[in-house]
Amino acid sequence: MKLYQQHTIAVAPMMDWTDRHCRVFHRRLNPAVQLFSEMVTAKAVIHGDRARLLGFSAEEGAPVLQLGGSDPRELAAASRIAAEWGYGEVNLNVGCPSDRVQGGRFGACLMTEPALVGDCLAAMGEGGLPVSLKCRIGVDDQDTETALDAVADEAVAAGVSAIWVHARKAWLAGLSPAQNRDVPPLDYDRVHRLEARLDIFVGINGGIADAATVARELAVVDGVMIGRAAYQRPGLLAELAGYRGEESFRHRLAVARSMADYAEEWIAAGGRLAHVVRHMLGLFHGEPGARAYRRTLTVAGQAPDAEPDLLRAALEAIERAADTAARRAAEKDAIAA
Repeated sequence: MKLYQQHTIAVAPMMDWTDRHCRVFHRRLNPAVQLFSEMVTAKAVIHGDRARLLGFSAEEGAPVLQLGGSDPRELAAASRIAAEWGYGEVNLNVGCPSDRVQGGRFGACLMTEPALVGDCLAAMGEGGLPVSLKCRIGVDDQDTETALDAVADEAVAAGVSAIWVHARKAWLAGLSPAQNRDVPPLDYDRVHRLEARLDIFVGINGGIADAATVARELAVVDGVMIGRAAYQRPGLLAELAGYRGEESFRHRLAVARSMADYAEEWIAAGGRLAHVVRHMLGLFHGEPGARAYRRTLTVAGQAPDAEPDLLRAALEAIERAADTAARRAAEKDAIAA
């Protein structure tokens, strides 16, 4: 039984990126997108600063909390806490290849321990929330046919609502986490075969960078998860919400202005403008004035005393640049005619 809605578009959990401010920004760009937290270890949820680690805005809806860990008891406790905080789902990370994660016996190295993955997922279900899995197609020299099926079958037996698959192997030695996002080749067909075999929601992740690829994959699998493209070029989220051309530009401007108001509230609560605007640098990628906009936010926007009016001024400059470019294009067309 597929519990997720088909044709789900999600923004991937990304360490140091998909924090509470990023998620509000993405929600405003696309009200329908599924939001995931950064990965938080089960130990941190149990013993850490929960307000800092777990806090989120009601505007986000009920995001998915991604957990890291390999101790079923700790994961069960963390899942119960996630339910208390209002998350809509918990997700187990079986895809991160970093040395730190491997040292803690979780992340992608769990691809070699499918029975333990099943135990962890079953324990997470004790928290009362739906549970999902995010994994790789395999690690190192594993046969991806048997490795992915073994983990997926354990997940199904544990009662997960969804399996999200990053369509690359992870190399646990010799490649950095950044290289593991690019160097191992993508194998979308392997994820397609898993989707055809299972009767639960299967979503795909990895290398998805444009709306055409999203549409192509949604014709085959149940959901698409976008990572770096959604963060570095967040206008893609507006495009996937149906905004095109001038309408997209105006929508992005409106969202950015609303984020200035959001930043005022965050600063009043003791935060800094940089916490908010660092997620907005690629919003006008490819537009006239985008370079000056990024420079303003990455230099002046990082000052401890930076105010939201800095963002508003940068947006006014973007709008002026767009108007100038449109006027010059019209003049050029008139001369050509």
